[in-house]
Amino acid sequence: MPETDRFLRMHSVLERVGFSRTTLYRKMQEGTFPRQVQISDYCRGWREFAINRWMADPASYRERDGAADRGDPPDNVALRRAD
Repeated sequence: MPETDRFLRMHSVLERVGFSRTTLYRKMQEGTFPRQVQISDYCRGWREFAINRWMADPASYRERDGAADRGDPPDNVALRRAD
């Protein structure tokens, strides 16, 4: 069975990583934290697998070229939205 993934909203991500909102946006701009993906017209969030990948090695994390823009999950990940 493939590993499942879900979308995380701002509150959940800030709680997990312990950053302020300003630091989170700055790190996304620098490419040292996963970027948000568009979930719907007015909703953005993060893929949980991207946050977990960052948490595994935050000091050397670099956003993959175009991966966040395309929203490509790993081949074995099924997505579901977190409540």
